[in-house]
Amino acid sequence: MLPYPPIAEHGLIGDLQTCALVSSEGVLDWFCSPRFDSPSIFAGLLDHGRGGYFAITADAPGVEGGGPGGEAGVITRQLYLADTAVLITRFLTREGVGEVVDFMPVHHPTTVTDRHRVVRVMRTVRGSVRFALECRPRFDYGRAHHDLALDGSTARFEGPGVTAHLQAIGPVPLGADGGDVRAGVTLAAGERAAVVLTVCDSASQAPRPLDVDELAEEFAAVRRFWHDWIGRCSYRGRWQQIVNRSAITLKLMTYAPTGAPIAAATMGLPEQEGGERNWDYRYTWIRDASLAVRAMRDLGFTEEANAFRGWLQQRLEDGGAPNGEPLQIMYRVDGDPYLAEEVLGHLAGWRGSAPVRAGNGAAGQLQLDIYGEAVFALAHAGQAGDVIGYDGWRRSAAVLDWLCDNWDRPDEGIWETRGGQKDFTYSRLMCWVALDRGVRQASALARPGDVPRWTAARDAVLQQIMTRGWSEERQAFVQHYGSTVLDASLLMMPLVGFITPKDPRWLSTLEAMDGELVSDSLVYRYDPAASPDGLQGSEGTFSLCSFLYVYALARAGRLEQARYAFDKMLTYANHVGLFAEEIGPSGEQLGNFPQAFTHLALITAAHALDTELDRSAGRGQSVAP
Repeated sequence: MLPYPPIAEHGLIGDLQTCALVSSEGVLDWFCSPRFDSPSIFAGLLDHGRGGYFAITADAPGVEGGGPGGEAGVITRQLYLADTAVLITRFLTREGVGEVVDFMPVHHPTTVTDRHRVVRVMRTVRGSVRFALECRPRFDYGRAHHDLALDGSTARFEGPGVTAHLQAIGPVPLGADGGDVRAGVTLAAGERAAVVLTVCDSASQAPRPLDVDELAEEFAAVRRFWHDWIGRCSYRGRWQQIVNRSAITLKLMTYAPTGAPIAAATMGLPEQEGGERNWDYRYTWIRDASLAVRAMRDLGFTEEANAFRGWLQQRLEDGGAPNGEPLQIMYRVDGDPYLAEEVLGHLAGWRGSAPVRAGNGAAGQLQLDIYGEAVFALAHAGQAGDVIGYDGWRRSAAVLDWLCDNWDRPDEGIWETRGGQKDFTYSRLMCWVALDRGVRQASALARPGDVPRWTAARDAVLQQIMTRGWSEERQAFVQHYGSTVLDASLLMMPLVGFITPKDPRWLSTLEAMDGELVSDSLVYRYDPAASPDGLQGSEGTFSLCSFLYVYALARAGRLEQARYAFDKMLTYANHVGLFAEEIGPSGEQLGNFPQAFTHLALITAAHALDTELDRSAGRGQSVAP
């Protein structure tokens, strides 16, 4: 077992309220409960010794070595059951071939519950395989002690206010290992056994006994759930499989009771191995979530888009954020705005990448672009008037009134730099989007509002960007006023309709980015050396920006280059089609994993590229951004 597998060597399972990562060696090394943003039960990914893990691996008697793709010992392979969130880890040994099937049942996902189950089925498909099990929970990010009670085929791990029940089904003799559990079982071809981990509040009843037939029904139900859900996808383009996987990933990272998507499933994974850029992304960013639900709506998932709009309207109805603004940049999935950041100094971090942080101190930053993304999401409702209603419109109009007075302020910008406030061009761009969509919606819905004032402010923002956000020296739009630094966030300009994809200024900006931010079709956010962000170290290319680059190339008519860049970008996906936040210099995935930003941008790029390729072949017409 690798103590710190590569970030990308994982698959994701979940039940739409929380999720878990399982490595390609069969080790569940990340799981929080009862929600995405709750303290961890297993966090071996951040500290193998202190964080805890739940491993089911295969033994290869008398042989050392092996691992993912190894030539000796055990060779492992991992895949998803097609168009589902059921993960299968295969073990190829000299004695036989075994599999572990991992899934989380999805029951009444919109009803808040403290009870979550991970089902792990062991089966041998050829020969004979000996499976080894280790269950080592570590509650509260590894800070809390637990007690073990072992009774035959059932183990109970009692933590502070949380209990984890492990039930063995079939010939799996559980044995104590201090406060943890070990087991081993040999299965011949056609035989199977299972373990079910149920995590719940300590005051809740223990789970009732389960049998093999019930697990078979659970498996059929979860497979049916995902097949039915992805069957609603309207995308029928060239990249069906990877788009479906991205959609399922975004769904897995959406908290069903409120409709709020999180930015990533993990916290603390570094943007540079050994570096300090290790943040907690298990929260709902207004920006990320708004763009994610737009991508989901483009695939036909209007129910998810409308659920988030309801959550967003509730944030406005709550009456403003603690920082005095109408909205905060991020919230917990239930809308709680308090995300105090703490350093978990007892955790070593992935491969020594410390500090490990829980919570996010950037929550109180001023990032004016979020109003553009929020209005963008609301404006793209199928029937916006039905979704937000008259009271929702009034709240949205009040935000636009506020924005008229506040758009011309320096802020921290989209990348949440900790190097001081500046007049970021992207922030102004999205203020323009908010005002522009507000003006359009007032007319489309025949709703009252100070449209002349919104229009005047919108036009003032555009004129300011065209003068102060444009660098004659660089012949490009730049990161912030008074600088010559390029910023890949501005790849959003044609997507939101601020500028046409073939406008000379935009083509010149794209050319400048080609020369400075693009490396073999991969795109850096910006150059930290040219624009200090208040943090030490460097980072990889940002996968969101790489897919936005494909979008921009496609809309600009550079189709061969766009398709080549897109196909190359797909080679950086992991073995089951998932992406982290960044790509490192050797092609390794970096940052929190999987990352919603990356998967939503993949969907957006695939849509645009399909549309433009069809148009060039005379099979359709290009659609407006």
